[in-house]
Amino acid sequence: MVAKPKTRLPHHFEPRPYQVPFLRAMDNGLKRAVCCWHRRAGKDKTFLNFMIKRMFERIGNYYYYFPAATDGRKAIWDNIDRNGFHFLDHFPKELFPRNKRNATEMRIEAVNGSVFRIIGTDMKEPVGPNPVGCVFSEYSLQRPSVWDKIRPILAENEGWAVFNFTSRGKNHGYRLYMMAKENPNWFCELLTVDDTNAIKPEAIQDEIDAGMAPDMVQQEFYCSFDLGAEGSYYAKLIAEAYNVEPPRVTNVPCDDTALVYTFWDLGVDDDTAIWFVQFIGKEIRLIDYYHHHGEGLSHYAKVLRNLPYNYGQHYLPHDVKARMQGRTIETRLDILKTLLSEPIEVVEEHLIEDGIAAAKGIISLCWFDKTKCARGLDCLENYRQKYDEKLKAYSGRPFHDEFSHAADAFRYLAIAYRYQLLIDHQRIGYPHPISSAPSSHKRRDRLASYR
Repeated sequence: MVAKPKTRLPHHFEPRPYQVPFLRAMDNGLKRAVCCWHRRAGKDKTFLNFMIKRMFERIGNYYYYFPAATDGRKAIWDNIDRNGFHFLDHFPKELFPRNKRNATEMRIEAVNGSVFRIIGTDMKEPVGPNPVGCVFSEYSLQRPSVWDKIRPILAENEGWAVFNFTSRGKNHGYRLYMMAKENPNWFCELLTVDDTNAIKPEAIQDEIDAGMAPDMVQQEFYCSFDLGAEGSYYAKLIAEAYNVEPPRVTNVPCDDTALVYTFWDLGVDDDTAIWFVQFIGKEIRLIDYYHHHGEGLSHYAKVLRNLPYNYGQHYLPHDVKARMQGRTIETRLDILKTLLSEPIEVVEEHLIEDGIAAAKGIISLCWFDKTKCARGLDCLENYRQKYDEKLKAYSGRPFHDEFSHAADAFRYLAIAYRYQLLIDHQRIGYPHPISSAPSSHKRRDRLASYR
């Protein structure tokens, strides 16, 4: 039994009326919650104070996850609210001695032994030892794989998890929200500015008058999961693939008589994305997709070997030829040539704008397996231009986030198709790899073949 602190918790925090249902639901025994709240609804102030209170109800490790540690430093560790109150002052000094703070690790230890820590899910090992309570802040921008690793820990120790975010398209955050809506064991809530009255209509109108894009207004203030065409590179085209008759997002089995080609976006400390593609007549069939991070090249080679596909060739980005950190001779290309038995094709560097244009040009030819390519499709739908908050406009340059890896790998597919290295080969049925095809079908200047 944990001794009840004399200091009242939460400390210097009075919830707004619309924040109370979440707090009440968790106090009544629920252990999972999804809160999709609009911008400036007080998400982190609410969930931080909830976590601080819980630290004195059960001794343990409490982790507050952000997409990156720098996000957590800005949102909590260094943050000051509009009244001049420091977020860290919600930790009363008599319960959280100042000498128990570690600013580098963003770690605070309580007098009872409970530990609070801010962690970025972009870290290589973001899980941490045996958490009993977790908040995933802006979960829709985080790696969903982190929750998959934490889920069994909380199931075993009967811990709790809370997810907060503002909508970011129909990605993993949307899927979690839709699941929670139908699950009585989860608290689930979506709050727009109409529900909270936390932001006055004239303030939103000021944003619109200043040039804020309409789909951003709907997303940030009204929690719309429909990003719309504005700012998105492929959303409209992917929607057409779903809605056309017959739909091109469907069951797309592997044709055992045709070769499978892979197209990679290869990360170092970042994500790696791989599309598995067959070319049948004029159709580009995307039969599978794989996405992971924090693993070496041997992991991806093993994944390919364990899949029941007959590979023709592997297409990788130009930076595969760069020297690996700490090595003076070996490149990732050198290593992959020892791990993969099929030829490797390197897509040389090109203008991103050219690649995006090429990708838009082939989507109407693409057929996607709705199950195996679900995550890749999410990424293509949500791949968008960076939004400039100061200019209230899209920048014209891609926004680098969890969605960009699949989109980059798809761009390499489009560049390869554009130069007709694959489709001509498959049409005329060459039994040998593309790199061995007759000279009329060999590479153009943008591509280089390696064995």
